Amino acid sequence: MQGKLKLNDLLCLTEEELSRTKVRLNMDNGWVNPINLFKKNPDALLGWNYHNNKTYKEGQISIGLVDMGGDCYLLFTVGLIKKVLDIPKNSGIGVEFETLEKYRDLYGRVVVSYHNISRNLFRNANTIMNDLVVKEIIPSIFTGFDFPGYQNVCLKYSELETIVNGYYPSYKNALARQKAVYVQTDRATGKLYIGSATSNNGMLLARWQTYISNGHGDNKGLVELVREKGFDYIKQNFTYSILENFNEGTPDEYVWERESYWKEVLDSRQHGYNRN
Repeated sequence: MQGKLKLNDLLCLTEEELSRTKVRLNMDNGWVNPINLFKKNPDALLGWNYHNNKTYKEGQISIGLVDMGGDCYLLFTVGLIKKVLDIPKNSGIGVEFETLEKYRDLYGRVVVSYHNISRNLFRNANTIMNDLVVKEIIPSIFTGFDFPGYQNVCLKYSELETIVNGYYPSYKNALARQKAVYVQTDRATGKLYIGSATSNNGMLLARWQTYISNGHGDNKGLVELVREKGFDYIKQNFTYSILENFNEGTPDEYVWERESYWKEVLDSRQHGYNRN
């Protein structure tokens, strides 16, 4: 590892500080993947990092890393334990803590490489810090969703929900300004739904927001599906892509013509969820 930039080259913790520092690896628990929480709201992970009062002592420093996959971890907090709370184990945030502001510019931007082979996700810093190698420092806080271009949009329901409800300006600005013909794919059956977004229904972002709120956007075929199989079926199986996009000045009538064209080409009336 000689010559590699390590996490503590950025944090500059002293030997004394390292002796009372814990590194917490926040990872998928089988129900929730914490990196998805970070995408929606970076502060949401503080509850993960400081959960369980039996793992901390007053005066300790806590370094919070969240698993990004592929042996990569994102630094999202460094905090000082001010007080350990007298609450039952595993009943919530078990400490009073202070986020260290001097590292604020690093939170959500420093990606480190680390191959974890231990089941222990709460580690003494002295046993792990030399293995936390800086892979990159990204220009702004990680969102996981940089707009890839209209021709490359393919979002699972959970990803679209994250974008709609979170702070993703590049994605939101791109979708908010465009008219489009889009396709929803039911990955369980291969059935398609073709729709359009025009000024009549608030452009593409507004149109897709309706699917996040109820799964069907008041479209008859999708209403029937939600009624039969439930909203969770949509959440688990649907993806959202753009077939054609148009600028704001394109007449709505032209967009509707293209929508009809794609329904014919992809046969989404006969073998999909379109009902008109």
